Amino acid sequence: QLGHPVTGLRVVLKDGATHVVDSSEMAFKTAAKMAFKQAMENAKPAVLEPIMSVEIQCPEEFQGQVVGFVNSVQGMISSTENLFSSVVVQCEVPLNRMFGFSSNLRSMTQGKGEFSMEYLRHAPVMENVRLDLIKKHQEEQAKKPSNDI
Repeated sequence: QLGHPVTGLRVVLKDGATHVVDSSEMAFKTAAKMAFKQAMENAKPAVLEPIMSVEIQCPEEFQGQVVGFVNSVQGMISSTENLFSSVVVQCEVPLNRMFGFSSNLRSMTQGKGEFSMEYLRHAPVMENVRLDLIKKHQEEQAKKPSNDI
């Protein structure tokens, strides 16, 4: 539905035959395309997005603002730890919500907050994001001339 690559797919061809009259490369490509489309409709595939493991360190007085900010970018806090007069917040945040994160963090912590992030895993996007992606893709496809067989 979105034109993105499909991963984790295994295809098993159970039967097939060639005939002199109606077997051609185009016929096999068309059959494969139709089978794939039908399989994807039945499989209910998920759109995945990268999730980052993020560690934020800031002075204790900014803990409330930082936790609120993490929640506002759809982050999930896994732990908070107090170290001397600082707090360390461990969380998971979708990568697409990390753009501008550094400037916002420095702004809310008066330049005293810092963070590090690394890839953690892929996870399905939220349903409203998936529907928006599908709608946007369908609008783009409607503008293009059709190449379907």
